[in-house]
Amino acid sequence: MIPRLVLASGNEGKLREFRRLLAPRGIEVIAQAELSIPDADEPHATFIENALAKARHASAMAKLPALADDSGLCVAALGGAPGVISARYAGLPSSDARNNAKLVAALQGIADRRAHYYCVLVLTRHADDPEPLIAEGAWQGSIVDTPRGIGGFGYDSYFQDNATSLTGAELPLEQKNALSHRGQAMRALLAKLDALRTDE
Repeated sequence: MIPRLVLASGNEGKLREFRRLLAPRGIEVIAQAELSIPDADEPHATFIENALAKARHASAMAKLPALADDSGLCVAALGGAPGVISARYAGLPSSDARNNAKLVAALQGIADRRAHYYCVLVLTRHADDPEPLIAEGAWQGSIVDTPRGIGGFGYDSYFQDNATSLTGAELPLEQKNALSHRGQAMRALLAKLDALRTDE
């Protein structure tokens, strides 16, 4: 079993969430920054390749199993953009406000507002793991022109969930976690981890 792993992210919110979910399974989560591991490059065109690159990089540097995620917003009318560059859609330094402004401008006059958030999680048991655990989730919705809600982050105030007609920023946190791409991917990964424990 995996007693501890390194999280290939500097995001404090993700660190807290993964620690909360993995603690009941006896897995200690260490942030890569605690081990002075720099962020990996994310040069790839797909979420899965970027997540795998981040996990392998952290695993090699820490000599530990590693967990990485890559996620973003994909808009149908924009050919899947912003996609893997969701966090830096309007350039660097990253800015939610500028990213959202660019998104709304790109969709001006376009009737098709279908969009989804996508997340892929990769857990490597070691840097050269030939069978990394991979889980994914997608959250279906549409893009609105006027932001609503005060919660969430990123594109949440412009992303309207199909099931509830609330934006990601309007949803209570527990409900958002039940619906979201990351919540779906995490539940799928936990199921795979539990299956591993059963096999052992």
